[in-house]
Amino acid sequence: MKLKRSLMLAAVAGLSITVPVLAQSPAPLEAFLSYTFVGELAAPTAADRIAWTELHQGRRNIWYATAPDYRPRRLTNGTDDDGQELSDLAFSPDGRVLAWTHGAVEHNPFADGLPAANPASVVTQPSIEIWASVDGGAPVKVADGEGPKVSASGRIAFLRDNQVWTVGADGTDKPQKLFYDRGKIEEIAWSPDGKRLAFVSDRGDHSFIGVYDGPDRPIVWLAPATAIDDSPTWSPDGKSIAFARRAGDVSILESPLVAKPNPFSLWVAAADGSTAKRVWQSPNTLRGSYPQVPGGLYLKWGAGDRLTFRAEMDGWAHLYSLAATGGEPVLLTPGEFIVEHVTMAPDRASLLYSANTGGAAGDIDRRHLYRVPVDRAAPVALSGGKGLEWTPTPLAGGKLAYIAATTSEPPRVTLAEADGRGGRVLPATAASYPSDRLVVPTPVTFAAPDGLTIHGQLFTPQGGGGKHPALIFVHGGPPRQMLLGWSYMDYYTHSYAMNQYLASRGYVVLSVNYRLGIGYGRDFQHPAKAGAAGNAEYQDVVAGARYLQSLPAVDAARIGIWGGSYGGLLTAHALARNSDIFKAGVDFHGVHDWSMFGFAAPKRYEQGDHAEALRTAFDSSPEAALPGWRSPVLLIHGDDDRNVPFNQTVDLARRLAAQNAPFEELIFPNEIHGFLRHDTWLRADRAMVRFLDAHLKPQSAKQGSE
Repeated sequence: MKLKRSLMLAAVAGLSITVPVLAQSPAPLEAFLSYTFVGELAAPTAADRIAWTELHQGRRNIWYATAPDYRPRRLTNGTDDDGQELSDLAFSPDGRVLAWTHGAVEHNPFADGLPAANPASVVTQPSIEIWASVDGGAPVKVADGEGPKVSASGRIAFLRDNQVWTVGADGTDKPQKLFYDRGKIEEIAWSPDGKRLAFVSDRGDHSFIGVYDGPDRPIVWLAPATAIDDSPTWSPDGKSIAFARRAGDVSILESPLVAKPNPFSLWVAAADGSTAKRVWQSPNTLRGSYPQVPGGLYLKWGAGDRLTFRAEMDGWAHLYSLAATGGEPVLLTPGEFIVEHVTMAPDRASLLYSANTGGAAGDIDRRHLYRVPVDRAAPVALSGGKGLEWTPTPLAGGKLAYIAATTSEPPRVTLAEADGRGGRVLPATAASYPSDRLVVPTPVTFAAPDGLTIHGQLFTPQGGGGKHPALIFVHGGPPRQMLLGWSYMDYYTHSYAMNQYLASRGYVVLSVNYRLGIGYGRDFQHPAKAGAAGNAEYQDVVAGARYLQSLPAVDAARIGIWGGSYGGLLTAHALARNSDIFKAGVDFHGVHDWSMFGFAAPKRYEQGDHAEALRTAFDSSPEAALPGWRSPVLLIHGDDDRNVPFNQTVDLARRLAAQNAPFEELIFPNEIHGFLRHDTWLRADRAMVRFLDAHLKPQSAKQGSE
């Protein structure tokens, strides 16, 4: 899809926010981290109102606005940096009930069965709770649990102890378990009339789609098989349910060193279980595999009985549609870009989404909004230019809400006409931000040793000549992409702010979008011999450092590196394998030995190439190159990490100490992977700046380290 620049609409024209001009001395770290982050944005299907979450200096709140003026007002009263999240915003279809989850929870295998995180180390264990507001009134706690879904009648279904419970929205009745299931319940979905509930029952190596139809009737199972079924989606009339199916995991021994297809099919079943039909099967190819892009399948039931979904059959994460009775799918969004943040219009006739394409240079590293009919490839641009826009949220009355940012202005909720015109920011938390101190990152490309083109963003300090110290920043994930501006993820919003702060302190910073990341196609995201199968992505990091060394403004002898999670892994790789290039690094909660991380031997007679895979995993790890580690490192980790086990840092610290390699450590009791407290980030970032200044700046150049 190539859209002319004239089609692009300046939807973020109203995003400019007046801030006071700060003094010319370096702005403090606290100022750069004082941004407000808008996380979730929600709207009902049949009412003109919206709600969103805001995070500002550790204080979390929900904001609310209704037609006709959409004047924002704060619905909650969060005043503490307690690390307890607000998430899972869910409206009833008529907009009367808004429910959400309060509490710090992570959804991954390491977090299963764990209580809410307690990063503030309060003496009373925090709980995970369901809260609700009726007609924008005072919020009330209605139950302990998470993941609320509100029915057409205003009844709230939610998850507790892997089971489904229900409760009213006014806080006056007692929560009740809806039914018992021996599986782990996921993906609950009310029928359009609010009388039945579809759900996924995860049984470990397989999963079923079930339908609850009242207390006096047994659960209905839709075409149960030895498969993994997910994404239950009701038809508008409530008579049918569409779902996706993949092969079950029965520990069939296949090499972890060789990529293999993971095809999927779409099914339509009668909600009463009487019939079920496979309506489409993906190709048995790598590109036909179930999409591994954040957000998943986005299976939806559109007008004209069209099923829409996301797949990568042409090598890019795109939207497709087909008749619910079957047939060949239609590619709705052709072009070399990926589709994210997909939602359906209230009339089900079109889909709205974000994509990294447009008419401006560098749009592959941005996000803009589009609308496309559910039955044909006719996308229309709703935003464009050099800003970023995501989470399109159509309103019942025809307007469009979304989240927008620029290179200088952090994310804000924006309201526009249905075609994207007339965008205006909805002000909420009043906070001045040193936008005038932010540089405009430059999109750059460079070649890896194997010839692959790698994208990045270059942050160059304002003013001043001479040679500067430089830093490589490497993101986590790895299915992530750093953007030419603020991110739609809070973790990388923080990373962007820190790269800007480091640039303000005189560092040239290169943010590298290495292979394994999203945004550049499926083949880029799934390269050969990467990760634990050969760490091919590390060559992109070295190529980034060589690019920095070629810049006249960079002192080639003063290059460092920092990153978190997978970025921590690559930071450790750099220091272990190339201390000659990287003179210091800061490793946030990184993986250090792949062989400790998900490589348990199969519990069966056949072992296949498990021993080879285990050896390859270790050889692909930073610890395999530990004898070459000479540069100093700062290790930062929370010991309640539910993504990367804390033992990854314990093991590395022990090994570094054994060979007298220089390291420091900063450990946060009870913090999780993505730090929940603003104070934690401040302490970690101050330590990082002090550490980098000490090792990369001449004594005479140091500027009052934070």
